[in-house]
Amino acid sequence: MKLINLNKLFYIGILIYLVYASSSAFASTASPAALSYLIQEAVQSNPQIKAARERWLAAKDVIPQSRSLPDPKVDLGYIHMTGNNPMDVDPRREQMIGVSQEIPFPAKLYVRGKAATLDAKRIEAEYHTIRLTIIAQLKRIYYDLYLVNKSIEIFQNNQLLLDKIERSARVNYSVGKAPQQDIYRAQTEISRLLMRLVMLRQERASLEADINRLLNRPLDITISTPSKLSITPLGFDLNKFYRLVDLQSPQLNAQQKNVEKSNQEIRLSKLDYYPDIEIGAGRLRDTAMGTQGYQVMLTATIPLYFASKQNYAVREKLARYNADIEDLYSTHRDLSFQVKNAFLLAQRSAQLIHLIQYTIIPQATLTFRSSQANYGVGKVDFLTLLNNLLTLQDNELELHGEIVQHEKAIAQLEEITGVTL
Repeated sequence: MKLINLNKLFYIGILIYLVYASSSAFASTASPAALSYLIQEAVQSNPQIKAARERWLAAKDVIPQSRSLPDPKVDLGYIHMTGNNPMDVDPRREQMIGVSQEIPFPAKLYVRGKAATLDAKRIEAEYHTIRLTIIAQLKRIYYDLYLVNKSIEIFQNNQLLLDKIERSARVNYSVGKAPQQDIYRAQTEISRLLMRLVMLRQERASLEADINRLLNRPLDITISTPSKLSITPLGFDLNKFYRLVDLQSPQLNAQQKNVEKSNQEIRLSKLDYYPDIEIGAGRLRDTAMGTQGYQVMLTATIPLYFASKQNYAVREKLARYNADIEDLYSTHRDLSFQVKNAFLLAQRSAQLIHLIQYTIIPQATLTFRSSQANYGVGKVDFLTLLNNLLTLQDNELELHGEIVQHEKAIAQLEEITGVTL
């Protein structure tokens, strides 16, 4: 009677799980799943990429502004003067109209334009960095989603095997070849498997929402993944990846442009020791006397307080330049480490994939099938059979986990170097 009640509870639990799983499967709308399609959509729609692109366009518009002269000024004036002399019956009335233009010291506009150009190139490199970062982030989430889907597939297949094992245990128990605990243990493993499936389905929904977030679209769109993930070859040796970092890395390029811009700012601060000038010309007319004429003016700034102003400005720019150089060296070291680490991870995963796929899994499969056949005739105990199944399950999960780790390492190499492998 106790066995019958437990069996009822067990199958009621399975029925509840199947209802939940089927309702979750139709909760959202399917979406194209090709990774290349998702990448293309992310590049077009991701808000961070679009914002970085707009910042780049804005920086390009700064260049002509920095090279332009200040706006000219129009001067209008009127003078009305009278004296205390009673004989002065014709007071002075003068009208004046003129224009003036401020002209920075030669080379200032050129250096400002060059600094603005370098800043625009830095922001362009930052745009490419953000673009590559979003693509790499999308790939990592997509690979995690693939692993979750493969895990669900493996657990569902093993659920069928456990159901078969549970039936075999029931038959063996009925003829006295197996203890009752074999049935309970099989049912417990099925229940634990169902628990893991519930957790994986939640994780899958979260990963799908994360992908949709990057693509700037509704979060409840379902993302499917391929049945098998192809292995991307490394393509280059480690030294080649180091050279790619030096030549093509957008992150390193942004730091290099920042150093070059700081150098131009030092040059510009030194030009502030020289005066700027302002030239003006105007027309004068005395309405009382009926006379008219003109005036020409030249005004110059005098860097009188250079000891407390220009000197410190140069020191400030030099300090910022030195800091930018240190940031450049630090970025180069960090990127080189990341490249080496990702390269080694990809190599390790490739070796493990080959070992697990062609050696360990075939061995584990043969072991499980042998124990499954022998359990039916009472030559192998239940715990051995169950352990062999769980070992095979772990090996299959490890295989797909290493595939995902390999592709994540490839994605990191692409993110750093800017090269598509």
